[in-house]
Amino acid sequence: MPTPTHTRPHRRAADGVEIRLPWWAVALPAVAFAALLLMILSPGQARAATGDPALGQLIEHTLQLLSR
Repeated sequence: MPTPTHTRPHRRAADGVEIRLPWWAVALPAVAFAALLLMILSPGQARAATGDPALGQLIEHTLQLLSR
C-alpha cells in the first residue's frame, strides 16, 4: 500500500508526532495578550464600584450566624 503524500511538508517532533497548528491557535492568544496588556497600561479609566459589595455582605452575615 503506498504512503499518502502531502502537499505541504510538516515538521515532526522527535517522537514522530506531527506538529500542526491552525492560524487561529496562534492569533487568538496573541489578541488576548494584547487586550490584557492594553488594560494594564491604561488603568486610569477604571472606576471603583459604588455600593456595598455582595460578597462582603454574605461573609458578614455568615459570621453573624456562626457567632450565635
